[in-house]
Parts: sequence; C-alpha cells; structure tokens
Amino acid sequence: MAQPLMPHATASWLVDNTALSFEQIAAFCGLHILEVQAIADDTAATKLTGRDPVRAGELTMSEIEKGQKNPDYRLVMQKGPDQVRRTKGPRYTPVSKRQDKPDGIAWIIRNHPEISDGQIGKLIGTTRTTIAAIRDRTHWNIANIQPKDPVTLGLCSQRELDGLVAKAAKAAGIEAPVDSRLEGDREALIEQLRAEREAAHHLADDDHAGVQHAGGFIDPFKH
Repeated sequence: MAQPLMPHATASWLVDNTALSFEQIAAFCGLHILEVQAIADDTAATKLTGRDPVRAGELTMSEIEKGQKNPDYRLVMQKGPDQVRRTKGPRYTPVSKRQDKPDGIAWIIRNHPEISDGQIGKLIGTTRTTIAAIRDRTHWNIANIQPKDPVTLGLCSQRELDGLVAKAAKAAGIEAPVDSRLEGDREALIEQLRAEREAAHHLADDDHAGVQHAGGFIDPFKH
C-alpha cells in the first residue's frame, strides 16, 4: 500500500487538523499507532512540522470527511508520491530551503558518521567544503547551526535517507539501524505510552467496579 512521502510530518498535520482516529492516521501513514500517539502528545524526539497531504495531492477533503464520519473507514491515497528522477549534477534545492542545509548536514554528521562527505553532498546538494567546515566547526555560521532531520526539513525523502544509511552501513561493515526517525527513543517511548494506556484502562475498570459494588447496597424500598 502506498504511503505519503513524509509519513511522520503528514501524521502530525492530520492529528492537528482533522478528527480522524489515531488508528486511521497510523494506517494511512504506515506508522505504529503509538508513534501517532507520541506525535499527538509532542513527546517525539523532535517537534515535527506538519505536511498537508491535501495540498500534496495525496488525499482529498472528501476522503478525510468519510474517515471522520466512520472510525472503521480506511483512507485511500489519491496518488503515490512522485518518483524523483535524478539527473547528473548537484541536487536542486529551492531557495527557501537552502538556509536549512547546514542543519540537515549537521544532523547526518552527528547521527550517521558512517556516511561519507561525498554521499552527504549528493543527498543534500552541497559541497565537500561546506560539509568539512560544519564537521570541524569552522563554518561561518556554526553558532546558529542546529542538527535537524533533513527529511523533516524537506531536503530529501525518508526513502532516500534510509537507502543511503543502509548502503553506508553495509560498506562500513556495520548493521544499519531499523528506524532513525525517533533517534533511538522509539522503543522506550512505545513502552512508556503502552504503560500509561494500560494504567488508564485499569483505573477506568476499577472506577466502574467501585460504582457497581456501591450500587449493590442500595435498597429501593427504604426511604
């Protein structure tokens, strides 16, 4: 089943702008329901900027309305993400995104040291000189550079990043991470959310049992 180009950012937008259930959002975005819960609770590793799937042509408002009326309905994507056709030469990045490149480069250097400067350059569309300056902290704007996921910044797709991480890991003889999007906190986050949901469920059961127990002593014939 096709998934939106930026599933986590899309899930964030759907949580903030629709009345769809977490199950519906998780199914549409190809995520675990607890990841959607984490996005809704703002406990994910990084605050995501929402991506509108309607403007992206992946979803229609009528489809969203169907889902809001019926919690069991599963949203149908209008079209899959456009395949990026790469040509020789550096990647073109819109002017509005170019200022974000240093943040994306810093994130890759910090989280995936196995990726070479040449690979970073092709993925982000930058020069080895810029990458080296960020790596050795001699970049002119180093004080303001904050590592941010290049996928969230819109500098590349999750598929491209995951593919590059796997390729670099294989070349380096190390095991590629299963999912880098929550930066190692995913399992702990899921366990925490599961425990909180179970505790809330047990509390609700206890309250319900207490009401039934108290109700057993009421004699309707006494005044």
